[in-house]
Amino acid sequence: MTLSATHPLLDGRTADSPLITAYRGGTPARRPVWFMRQAGRSLPEYLKARQGIGMLESCLRPELAAEITLQPVRRHDVDAGIFFSDIVIPLKLAGVDVDIVPGVGPVLGSPVRTAADVAALPRLTEEALEPIREAVRLTVAELGSKPLIGFAGAPFTLAAYMVEGKPSRDHLGPRTMMHADPDAWQALTAWAADASGMFLRAQLEAGASAGQLFDSWAGSLGLADYVKHVAPASSRALDHVRGLGAPLVHFGTGTSELLVAMRDVGVDVVGVDYRLPLDEANRRLGGTTPLQGNIDPALLSAPWDVLEAHVREVLAAGAAAPGHVVNLGHGVPPETDAGVLTRVVELIHSVEP
Repeated sequence: MTLSATHPLLDGRTADSPLITAYRGGTPARRPVWFMRQAGRSLPEYLKARQGIGMLESCLRPELAAEITLQPVRRHDVDAGIFFSDIVIPLKLAGVDVDIVPGVGPVLGSPVRTAADVAALPRLTEEALEPIREAVRLTVAELGSKPLIGFAGAPFTLAAYMVEGKPSRDHLGPRTMMHADPDAWQALTAWAADASGMFLRAQLEAGASAGQLFDSWAGSLGLADYVKHVAPASSRALDHVRGLGAPLVHFGTGTSELLVAMRDVGVDVVGVDYRLPLDEANRRLGGTTPLQGNIDPALLSAPWDVLEAHVREVLAAGAAAPGHVVNLGHGVPPETDAGVLTRVVELIHSVEP
C-alpha cells in the first residue's frame, strides 16, 4: 500500500506542517492545535449549513461534509481539519439499519447479539465508500498546506453500539458478550475492525495526512479485558492503513490505565483525555511517544484567566513528551462560545514551541 505521488504528504503540501512535524516527534514552527468536534454545534455557520438535514445525510453529501470540515479551520486558524463524519457511517454504507437520533445518538434497527446476527451482517464494499473519498478530495483541495485528519471509530466502540443497539452508560452488553460468547464477540469485532479500517483507508488514500482511531467507550474496560478482547481488533483495523506512512493517533476517554496497551496496537501518537496530566501520561508511555491533548472542555466556559492558566499548564506538561499536539481532553461542548476557541488557539500559537 502506498499513497499517490500527488498526495499532500508526498507532494510537499503537509509533510512539514506543524501538525505532522509534532506527530512525528519533531519541533514544529508553531505549536499545533486542533479540537475534537471542532466542526459542529458550537459554530453558528454549522447550524445554518445543516438546517433541515439529518446527521448521516450531512456526512454523505460530499460538498456539505467538506464545507463543515473547513468551517473551524477558517474561523479558528487551527492547524488541521478533522474530517466531518460519524463513526457509524461505515455501518450505514455497508447497509446496516442505523440512524442518528437527535438527543439520543446512534440507534440500530436491531441489535447484533448472537453469532447468527454477526454472520448476517452485510459487508462494506470499496464502491460504497466513494462519497467519503469525494468529500476528502474536496476538503484537501481547499486546505492547501494544512493537513486533514481522517478518523474512524475503534472496533470496541462500534461493537458496543451494535450490541446495545443504542448508546449505553455502562456497556454491560458488549462486556458480557466478550466473556459469554467469545467466538461471536471476536467475529463482531473483526467485522467492525474491517469496516473502520476500510473507512479510514479511504480517507487517507483520498488525501488525509493523518488518521485517528477513536475508542470513545474503551474506558469502561479493565486492562486485562482490553488486551485480550479488544486490542487485537484495534490492531486489525489499523492493519488497513499501517503501510501508508501517515501518522496514526489513538484516543479514548477514561483510558488512563490503558495508554500503553493502546499505543502498543501500533500507533505513532497517543491522545490523552482530561483526567491525566500529560507529564504523567508521558512517564507511563516511557517518554518515547508523541502526545495529543488535553485541555479540559469544562474550562472553556470558565473566566479567561482560569482558562489561560490551565492552557499554559497543559503546554508545560506536554513539553515533557517527544512531540505534543494540543487538543481538548474530549470534544468541544455544543454550548461553547466559538470566540473562546479562537482565543485559545491564538494563545497556544503565541507560546514558543
